[in-house]
Amino acid sequence: MFTTPSLPRAGTTPNWFASVMGTGIVANAVPALPVHPPGLRSAATVVWAGAAVWLMVLCVVMVREWWRNPSGQLAHLRHPVLAHFWGAPPMALLTVGAGALALGRDWIGPGPAFAVAWTLWTAGTALGLVTAVALPFRMAMSQVEDSEPFGGWLMPVVPPMVSAATGAALIPSLPAGQARLTMLLGCYALFGISLFATLALLPLIWHRLVRGGPGLAPTVWIVLGPLGQSITAANLLGAQAPDTAGRLAGVIYGVPTWGFAMLWLVLAAAVVIRAGGKFSLTWWSFTFPLGTCVTGTSALASVTHADLFAAAAVVLYVLLAGLWLTVAVRTLAEIRVSVAGMA
Repeated sequence: MFTTPSLPRAGTTPNWFASVMGTGIVANAVPALPVHPPGLRSAATVVWAGAAVWLMVLCVVMVREWWRNPSGQLAHLRHPVLAHFWGAPPMALLTVGAGALALGRDWIGPGPAFAVAWTLWTAGTALGLVTAVALPFRMAMSQVEDSEPFGGWLMPVVPPMVSAATGAALIPSLPAGQARLTMLLGCYALFGISLFATLALLPLIWHRLVRGGPGLAPTVWIVLGPLGQSITAANLLGAQAPDTAGRLAGVIYGVPTWGFAMLWLVLAAAVVIRAGGKFSLTWWSFTFPLGTCVTGTSALASVTHADLFAAAAVVLYVLLAGLWLTVAVRTLAEIRVSVAGMA
Protein backbone atom coordinates (compact mmCIF):
# COMPACT_ATOMS: atom_id res chain seq x y z
CA MET A 1 0.00 0.00 0.00
CA PHE A 2 1.12 3.58 -0.65
CA THR A 3 1.33 4.74 2.94
CA THR A 4 4.16 6.39 4.76
CA PRO A 5 6.15 4.63 7.45
CA SER A 6 5.25 5.03 11.09
CA LEU A 7 6.32 8.27 12.74
CA PRO A 8 8.63 7.24 15.60
CA ARG A 9 10.97 10.19 15.22
CA ALA A 10 10.13 13.60 13.73
CA GLY A 11 12.16 14.74 10.78
CA THR A 12 13.79 11.44 9.85
CA THR A 13 12.15 11.10 6.42
CA PRO A 14 11.87 13.61 3.56
CA ASN A 15 8.09 13.50 3.41
CA TRP A 16 8.00 15.60 6.61
CA PHE A 17 8.95 18.58 4.43
CA ALA A 18 5.53 18.31 2.80
CA SER A 19 4.15 19.84 6.00
CA VAL A 20 6.29 22.93 5.37
CA MET A 21 5.03 23.09 1.79
CA GLY A 22 1.41 22.75 2.84
CA THR A 23 1.70 25.33 5.61
CA GLY A 24 3.64 27.77 3.46
CA ILE A 25 1.18 27.69 0.56
CA VAL A 26 -1.70 28.52 2.92
CA ALA A 27 0.16 31.75 3.70
CA ASN A 28 1.55 32.48 0.24
CA ALA A 29 -1.84 32.20 -1.46
CA VAL A 30 -3.29 35.10 0.54
CA PRO A 31 -1.63 38.13 -1.13
CA ALA A 32 -2.80 36.98 -4.58
CA LEU A 33 -6.43 36.39 -3.56
CA PRO A 34 -8.97 38.65 -5.27
CA VAL A 35 -10.45 39.58 -1.87
CA HIS A 36 -8.59 40.87 1.20
CA PRO A 37 -10.60 40.60 4.44
CA PRO A 38 -9.15 42.64 7.33
CA GLY A 39 -6.56 40.72 9.34
CA LEU A 40 -6.11 37.92 6.79
CA ARG A 41 -2.69 39.14 5.63
CA SER A 42 -1.46 39.42 9.23
CA ALA A 43 -2.71 35.92 9.99
CA ALA A 44 -1.02 34.65 6.83
CA THR A 45 2.27 36.24 7.90
CA VAL A 46 2.06 34.39 11.20
CA VAL A 47 1.46 31.13 9.33
CA TRP A 48 4.43 31.86 7.06
CA ALA A 49 6.63 32.49 10.09
CA GLY A 50 5.51 29.15 11.55
CA ALA A 51 6.41 27.42 8.29
CA ALA A 52 9.83 29.11 8.30
CA VAL A 53 10.57 28.00 11.86
CA TRP A 54 9.37 24.46 11.12
CA LEU A 55 11.60 24.37 8.04
CA MET A 56 14.62 25.27 10.14
CA VAL A 57 13.76 22.59 12.68
CA LEU A 58 13.40 19.92 10.00
CA CYS A 59 16.64 20.97 8.31
CA VAL A 60 18.54 20.69 11.60
CA VAL A 61 17.00 17.30 12.36
CA MET A 62 17.66 16.03 8.84
CA VAL A 63 21.32 17.12 8.95
CA ARG A 64 21.68 15.36 12.30
CA GLU A 65 20.12 12.19 10.88
CA TRP A 66 22.47 12.22 7.89
CA TRP A 67 25.40 12.66 10.29
CA ARG A 68 24.31 9.92 12.67
CA ASN A 69 22.77 7.40 10.30
CA PRO A 70 23.74 8.01 6.66
CA SER A 71 22.98 4.41 5.68
CA GLY A 72 19.41 4.81 6.93
CA GLN A 73 18.94 8.00 4.91
CA LEU A 74 20.41 6.37 1.81
CA ALA A 75 17.93 3.52 2.29
CA HIS A 76 15.13 6.06 1.74
CA LEU A 77 16.44 6.52 -1.82
CA ARG A 78 15.64 2.87 -2.52
CA HIS A 79 12.21 2.93 -0.89
CA PRO A 80 9.36 2.67 -3.46
CA VAL A 81 7.50 5.59 -1.84
CA LEU A 82 9.93 7.67 0.20
CA ALA A 83 12.46 7.95 -2.64
CA HIS A 84 10.12 10.21 -4.58
CA PHE A 85 9.49 12.47 -1.61
CA TRP A 86 13.04 13.81 -1.80
CA GLY A 87 11.35 16.37 -4.03
CA ALA A 88 9.71 17.84 -0.93
CA PRO A 89 12.78 19.53 0.68
CA PRO A 90 13.55 21.78 -2.32
CA MET A 91 9.90 22.76 -2.64
CA ALA A 92 9.80 23.55 1.08
CA LEU A 93 12.79 25.90 0.62
CA LEU A 94 11.17 27.58 -2.37
CA THR A 95 7.82 27.98 -0.62
CA VAL A 96 9.28 29.64 2.47
CA GLY A 97 11.51 31.84 0.30
CA ALA A 98 8.53 33.03 -1.73
CA GLY A 99 6.65 33.78 1.47
CA ALA A 100 9.53 35.89 2.74
CA LEU A 101 9.10 38.19 -0.24
CA ALA A 102 5.30 38.17 -0.34
CA LEU A 103 4.64 38.39 3.43
CA GLY A 104 7.81 38.35 5.51
CA ARG A 105 8.90 41.74 4.19
CA ASP A 106 6.17 43.26 6.41
CA TRP A 107 8.15 42.12 9.46
CA ILE A 108 11.80 41.92 8.41
CA GLY A 109 11.91 44.63 5.74
CA PRO A 110 12.39 44.49 1.96
CA GLY A 111 16.19 44.10 2.03
CA PRO A 112 16.36 41.05 4.30
CA ALA A 113 13.25 39.61 2.61
CA PHE A 114 14.94 39.73 -0.80
CA ALA A 115 18.11 38.19 0.67
CA VAL A 116 16.15 35.30 2.18
CA ALA A 117 14.07 34.85 -0.99
CA TRP A 118 17.12 34.77 -3.27
CA THR A 119 19.06 32.44 -0.99
CA LEU A 120 16.23 29.92 -0.63
CA TRP A 121 15.31 30.19 -4.32
CA THR A 122 18.89 29.44 -5.35
CA ALA A 123 19.24 26.53 -2.92
CA GLY A 124 15.79 25.14 -3.72
CA THR A 125 16.31 25.42 -7.47
CA ALA A 126 19.69 23.70 -7.36
CA LEU A 127 18.37 20.88 -5.16
CA GLY A 128 15.22 20.60 -7.28
CA LEU A 129 17.23 20.14 -10.45
CA VAL A 130 19.16 17.37 -8.72
CA THR A 131 15.97 15.53 -7.75
CA ALA A 132 14.44 16.06 -11.20
CA VAL A 133 17.40 14.26 -12.77
CA ALA A 134 18.62 11.90 -10.05
CA LEU A 135 15.35 10.23 -9.04
CA PRO A 136 14.20 9.35 -12.58
CA PHE A 137 17.75 8.15 -13.29
CA ARG A 138 17.75 5.90 -10.22
CA MET A 139 14.39 4.48 -11.26
CA ALA A 140 15.67 3.85 -14.78
CA MET A 141 18.74 2.09 -13.37
CA SER A 142 16.49 -0.02 -11.07
CA GLN A 143 18.02 1.50 -7.95
CA VAL A 144 14.57 2.18 -6.53
CA GLU A 145 12.40 -0.75 -5.51
CA ASP A 146 9.65 -1.58 -7.99
CA SER A 147 6.23 -0.06 -7.44
CA GLU A 148 3.21 0.80 -9.51
CA PRO A 149 2.78 4.42 -10.68
CA PHE A 150 1.23 6.77 -8.13
CA GLY A 151 1.02 10.51 -7.64
CA GLY A 152 4.25 10.61 -5.69
CA TRP A 153 6.17 9.90 -8.89
CA LEU A 154 5.65 13.57 -9.71
CA MET A 155 7.32 14.85 -6.54
CA PRO A 156 10.92 14.86 -7.87
CA VAL A 157 10.02 16.69 -11.10
CA VAL A 158 7.71 19.39 -9.71
CA PRO A 159 10.41 21.54 -7.96
CA PRO A 160 11.57 23.22 -11.22
CA MET A 161 7.98 24.37 -11.79
CA VAL A 162 7.89 25.85 -8.28
CA SER A 163 11.19 27.58 -9.09
CA ALA A 164 9.65 29.01 -12.25
CA ALA A 165 6.62 30.37 -10.40
CA THR A 166 8.53 31.78 -7.43
CA GLY A 167 11.36 33.10 -9.59
CA ALA A 168 8.96 35.45 -11.39
CA ALA A 169 8.74 37.65 -8.29
CA LEU A 170 12.53 37.99 -8.19
CA ILE A 171 12.91 39.28 -11.75
CA PRO A 172 12.14 42.95 -10.94
CA SER A 173 14.97 42.99 -8.37
CA LEU A 174 17.53 42.40 -11.14
CA PRO A 175 19.06 45.15 -13.31
CA ALA A 176 17.02 45.92 -16.42
CA GLY A 177 18.27 44.36 -19.62
CA GLN A 178 20.10 41.08 -20.01
CA ALA A 179 19.97 40.15 -16.30
CA ARG A 180 16.17 40.22 -16.24
CA LEU A 181 15.91 38.55 -19.64
CA THR A 182 18.23 35.74 -18.54
CA MET A 183 16.21 35.15 -15.39
CA LEU A 184 12.94 35.21 -17.35
CA LEU A 185 14.17 32.74 -19.95
CA GLY A 186 15.73 30.56 -17.25
CA CYS A 187 12.40 30.38 -15.44
CA TYR A 188 10.64 29.45 -18.68
CA ALA A 189 13.22 26.69 -19.15
CA LEU A 190 12.51 25.43 -15.61
CA PHE A 191 8.81 25.55 -16.52
CA GLY A 192 9.52 23.30 -19.51
CA ILE A 193 11.60 20.83 -17.52
CA SER A 194 8.76 20.17 -15.12
CA LEU A 195 5.93 20.43 -17.64
CA PHE A 196 7.23 17.83 -20.08
CA ALA A 197 8.31 15.48 -17.29
CA THR A 198 4.78 15.75 -15.89
CA LEU A 199 3.27 15.06 -19.30
CA ALA A 200 5.42 11.94 -19.55
CA LEU A 201 4.30 10.65 -16.15
CA LEU A 202 0.65 11.70 -16.11
CA PRO A 203 -0.62 8.97 -18.51
CA LEU A 204 0.91 6.32 -16.23
CA ILE A 205 -0.81 7.82 -13.19
CA TRP A 206 -4.10 8.17 -15.10
CA HIS A 207 -3.88 4.53 -16.10
CA ARG A 208 -3.36 3.56 -12.47
CA LEU A 209 -6.26 5.77 -11.40
CA VAL A 210 -8.77 4.14 -13.75
CA ARG A 211 -7.46 0.68 -12.83
CA GLY A 212 -7.96 1.43 -9.17
CA GLY A 213 -6.16 -0.51 -6.49
CA PRO A 214 -5.25 -0.07 -2.83
CA GLY A 215 -3.24 2.84 -1.58
CA LEU A 216 -3.78 5.29 -4.46
CA ALA A 217 -5.39 7.89 -2.20
CA PRO A 218 -4.46 10.50 -1.10
CA THR A 219 -1.33 10.81 -3.25
CA VAL A 220 -3.58 11.16 -6.30
CA TRP A 221 -3.96 14.80 -5.16
CA ILE A 222 -0.27 15.41 -5.96
CA VAL A 223 -1.20 15.63 -9.64
CA LEU A 224 -2.87 18.96 -8.84
CA GLY A 225 0.55 20.35 -7.90
CA PRO A 226 2.15 20.62 -11.36
CA LEU A 227 -1.21 21.58 -12.87
CA GLY A 228 -1.89 24.47 -10.52
CA GLN A 229 1.74 25.54 -10.27
CA SER A 230 2.12 25.61 -14.07
CA ILE A 231 -0.92 27.91 -14.36
CA THR A 232 0.63 30.15 -11.71
CA ALA A 233 4.04 30.15 -13.38
CA ALA A 234 2.70 30.76 -16.90
CA ASN A 235 0.77 33.84 -15.79
CA LEU A 236 3.36 35.28 -13.39
CA LEU A 237 6.11 34.89 -15.97
CA GLY A 238 3.82 36.31 -18.64
CA ALA A 239 3.38 39.42 -16.50
CA GLN A 240 7.16 39.87 -16.52
CA ALA A 241 7.48 39.43 -20.29
CA PRO A 242 8.49 42.55 -22.25
CA ASP A 243 5.28 42.51 -24.33
CA THR A 244 1.68 41.36 -24.09
CA ALA A 245 2.38 38.05 -25.82
CA GLY A 246 3.52 36.52 -22.53
CA ARG A 247 0.26 37.42 -20.80
CA LEU A 248 -1.77 36.06 -23.69
CA ALA A 249 0.22 32.82 -23.60
CA GLY A 250 -0.44 32.53 -19.87
CA VAL A 251 -4.20 32.75 -20.44
CA ILE A 252 -4.20 30.43 -23.44
CA TYR A 253 -2.29 27.81 -21.46
CA GLY A 254 -3.88 28.50 -18.10
CA VAL A 255 -7.61 28.30 -18.82
CA PRO A 256 -7.67 24.81 -20.41
CA THR A 257 -5.22 23.52 -17.80
CA TRP A 258 -7.42 24.96 -15.07
CA GLY A 259 -10.37 23.05 -16.50
CA PHE A 260 -8.45 19.78 -16.35
CA ALA A 261 -7.24 20.60 -12.83
CA MET A 262 -10.83 21.03 -11.67
CA LEU A 263 -11.73 17.69 -13.26
CA TRP A 264 -8.82 16.06 -11.45
CA LEU A 265 -9.82 17.73 -8.17
CA VAL A 266 -13.28 16.15 -8.36
CA LEU A 267 -11.82 12.74 -9.26
CA ALA A 268 -9.23 12.97 -6.49
CA ALA A 269 -11.83 13.94 -3.91
CA ALA A 270 -14.05 11.03 -4.98
CA VAL A 271 -11.13 8.60 -4.74
CA VAL A 272 -10.23 9.80 -1.25
CA ILE A 273 -13.82 9.69 0.01
CA ARG A 274 -14.31 6.23 -1.46
CA ALA A 275 -11.05 4.86 -0.04
CA GLY A 276 -11.24 6.31 3.48
CA GLY A 277 -8.31 5.20 5.58
CA LYS A 278 -6.37 6.18 8.69
CA PHE A 279 -4.26 9.29 9.05
CA SER A 280 -0.70 9.32 7.70
CA LEU A 281 1.73 11.96 6.50
CA THR A 282 0.41 11.47 2.97
CA TRP A 283 -2.57 13.58 4.07
CA TRP A 284 -0.30 16.58 3.49
CA SER A 285 -0.85 15.77 -0.19
CA PHE A 286 -4.21 17.52 0.23
CA THR A 287 -2.63 20.91 0.95
CA PHE A 288 0.20 22.10 -1.28
CA PRO A 289 -1.27 20.79 -4.56
CA LEU A 290 -4.61 22.41 -3.78
CA GLY A 291 -2.76 25.58 -2.78
CA THR A 292 -1.18 25.78 -6.23
CA CYS A 293 -4.68 25.63 -7.69
CA VAL A 294 -5.58 28.62 -5.52
CA THR A 295 -2.58 30.64 -6.72
CA GLY A 296 -3.17 29.59 -10.32
CA THR A 297 -6.85 30.55 -10.15
CA SER A 298 -5.96 33.88 -8.52
CA ALA A 299 -3.45 34.56 -11.28
CA LEU A 300 -6.11 33.91 -13.92
CA ALA A 301 -8.54 36.15 -12.06
CA SER A 302 -5.96 38.95 -12.05
CA VAL A 303 -5.22 38.66 -15.77
CA THR A 304 -8.73 38.03 -17.13
CA HIS A 305 -10.76 40.02 -14.53
CA ALA A 306 -13.31 37.21 -14.72
CA ASP A 307 -15.69 36.81 -11.78
CA LEU A 308 -15.61 33.05 -12.39
CA PHE A 309 -11.96 32.80 -11.41
CA ALA A 310 -12.28 35.31 -8.58
CA ALA A 311 -15.10 33.31 -6.97
CA ALA A 312 -13.36 30.00 -7.61
CA ALA A 313 -10.16 31.26 -5.97
CA VAL A 314 -12.02 32.16 -2.80
CA VAL A 315 -13.89 28.84 -2.67
CA LEU A 316 -10.68 26.87 -3.24
CA TYR A 317 -8.88 28.84 -0.55
CA VAL A 318 -11.62 28.15 2.00
CA LEU A 319 -11.30 24.43 1.15
CA LEU A 320 -7.51 24.68 1.45
CA ALA A 321 -7.69 26.36 4.85
CA GLY A 322 -10.09 23.72 6.16
CA LEU A 323 -7.96 20.84 4.92
CA TRP A 324 -4.79 22.42 6.30
CA LEU A 325 -6.30 22.89 9.75
CA THR A 326 -7.50 19.28 9.77
CA VAL A 327 -4.16 17.82 8.68
CA ALA A 328 -2.12 20.10 10.96
CA VAL A 329 -4.17 19.13 14.02
CA ARG A 330 -3.89 15.43 13.20
CA THR A 331 -0.13 15.77 12.65
CA LEU A 332 0.37 17.50 16.01
CA ALA A 333 -1.65 14.75 17.67
CA GLU A 334 0.60 12.11 16.04
CA ILE A 335 3.71 13.96 17.22
CA ARG A 336 2.39 14.10 20.78
CA VAL A 337 1.65 10.38 20.71
CA SER A 338 5.11 9.63 19.34
CA VAL A 339 6.82 11.79 21.94
CA ALA A 340 4.79 10.20 24.71
CA GLY A 341 5.73 6.75 23.45
CA MET A 342 9.43 7.67 23.53
CA ALA A 343 9.23 9.06 27.07
